[in-house]
Amino acid sequence: MANRTDNTNRCSNGKKLNDGMKLLIATFVGIILGFFLGISFPTLSLTKMNFPSSILPSVDIAYVEDETPETSSETLLNTWSSRSPLHGANSSDAPHWKIWVPSNPRGAEMLTPGIIAAESDYYLRRLWGLPEEDLPVKPKYLIAFTVGLGQKVNVDACVKKFSEENFSIVLFHYDGRTTEWDEYEWSKRAIHVSVPKQTKWWYAKRFLHPDIVAPYDYIFIWDEDLGLENFSVEEYIRLIKKHGLEISQPAVESKKKITWEITKRRTKGEVHKEAKEKPGRCNDPHLPPCAAFIEIMAPVFSRDAWRCVWHMLQNDLVHGWGLDFALRKCVEPAHEKIGVVDSQWIIHQTIPSLGSQGEAQDGKAGWQGVRDRCKREWTMFQSRMASSEKKYLEEIAAASSNSTVH
Repeated sequence: MANRTDNTNRCSNGKKLNDGMKLLIATFVGIILGFFLGISFPTLSLTKMNFPSSILPSVDIAYVEDETPETSSETLLNTWSSRSPLHGANSSDAPHWKIWVPSNPRGAEMLTPGIIAAESDYYLRRLWGLPEEDLPVKPKYLIAFTVGLGQKVNVDACVKKFSEENFSIVLFHYDGRTTEWDEYEWSKRAIHVSVPKQTKWWYAKRFLHPDIVAPYDYIFIWDEDLGLENFSVEEYIRLIKKHGLEISQPAVESKKKITWEITKRRTKGEVHKEAKEKPGRCNDPHLPPCAAFIEIMAPVFSRDAWRCVWHMLQNDLVHGWGLDFALRKCVEPAHEKIGVVDSQWIIHQTIPSLGSQGEAQDGKAGWQGVRDRCKREWTMFQSRMASSEKKYLEEIAAASSNSTVH
């Protein structure tokens, strides 16, 4: 029994020694292999790995500038590049990361939808602080006047009817003079656009794009020679909402003859949407100028109506003559959604301004050349509308005929 026990212990000790030796050798070999592998490959950089951006910490470039003034633009660009999913990727991997969203606005298909800001506004921004704190109150409406310095006093009186809290103010200067308006406190908050010898509709086509004025419920596009002594904008907005008017204007009084019956002020009632004209002027009581009609001196558009009207404005026709007859194309039913507000009325002072911007040619005075172009544009606009509608209807008829044949 003693010999057996002794042999057993001897075998156990030998086995433990063998196992320990194997473990020691394996550890030594592992260290040697790790060493040679380490010196055989370049250092691995996190900036060359395509980690999702959510894994890496966010870098606020603006605050990096403040906290580390010595940080160079190159460093900031490298920081941004290191977070790009394409940075360091093989060319064969690039298609995997390519973004293409056909439903994005034209030209922005390569952006992620969440970063796209398709609309803008005329809200003034600070150069400091947090963006969400820039605007304690966001104006809901926009008023744009086309002005010259000669009407400065009248325009000042008009602008004061539109509260700072509710309105963004835009002045289009056709005489190129802007600094003289700085005496008015409100002028320092207004948007000034100065291009000499242009018209209201030229400015509107270029500076009132629907995506720029999208935040505003209503857009007022008014002349400079209006008297607003009997006008309250708050009450006006209440009434157009009450009566469902998408396109409207205040009723008009004038010492001179008013061209269209429908725009004349009525002493009874809040709003009217139709009128009786001279014989032969109206073939249909629901069509202009007996209904679905306002003039272009002081129009007010809802956001949706303006989006349509803006697209209808012709880029080369700048006087707007004929536009008032076509506004009905942008709302349905037009004879119910276009109207004149009687209880909030204006005085048309009929002060000529565009004529003085014209130039004498072929023996004609400057104002006469302007007048001639106004009439010519009316004819051209009507012709374009008629031709485009005829062409469209013919295409629809042809498509319908082809589908029936097949």
